Amino acid sequence: MAADSRKHVFKLLSRFGAIILTRFGFWNCFSMLMLFAERADLKRKPDIQVPYLYIDMGVAVLCASFMSFGVKRRWFALVAALQLAIGTYASYAGRQVHYGDWLKVRMYSRALAVTGAFLVLASGAGEMYRQKPRTRSLQSTGQVFLGIYLICVAYSLQHSPEDRLAFLNHIPVGEIPLQLLSVLYGVLALSFFSGYYVRSAAQILAILMPLVILFIDGNLGYWHLGHRVEFWNQLKLVGQNVGIFGAVLILATDG
Repeated sequence: MAADSRKHVFKLLSRFGAIILTRFGFWNCFSMLMLFAERADLKRKPDIQVPYLYIDMGVAVLCASFMSFGVKRRWFALVAALQLAIGTYASYAGRQVHYGDWLKVRMYSRALAVTGAFLVLASGAGEMYRQKPRTRSLQSTGQVFLGIYLICVAYSLQHSPEDRLAFLNHIPVGEIPLQLLSVLYGVLALSFFSGYYVRSAAQILAILMPLVILFIDGNLGYWHLGHRVEFWNQLKLVGQNVGIFGAVLILATDG
């Protein structure tokens, strides 16, 4: 009885993670539109040149729509991963907007992680009624991307004063728990890289991430007012972490 109840809870959590991830494209496009509107008032350029920006956002919305309705979810998840990877590269290569190094790490590592999240979804993980066997190679690749993101978080906790202070403001004891948290991120990354104990690592991360999203990413005053991160850029980063959390839920229950 307990086993059946646990299995049912896992299915619900996996489905919830898939819902979050498949709808991610809508929020990402909305936050990008609001960000570029915010920049237009200040006469600043968007990350991607305008003609290509519309194509990028159109593909993202199209993929999110089909994934939300469960139409060819694996195929459109793969297209969404490709679209996000190309869009992120175009943003980086275009160099139309200057970001600090610490902010680049936050932005591009999360974009890479969401790309990995879509690859996990494209593998067939998180499907309620799986009709085809999952593609383990896609899932492994997605896990590697998620592992790179975790390594970047661990790196930022060691070398980025902005990220360190954001965590230290919510850790009463001080430096030692921060170092332990950095080590934990590194250990979780190794699990994703190796493919061993992925479900256990994802379950730990599924507990940790909501706290980070709420208290660290959600501290808009710290990032926007204290470190001049654009308001909608920070909300975009929050949305990316929520999307990553969706993939983590899938791996924690169906990894």
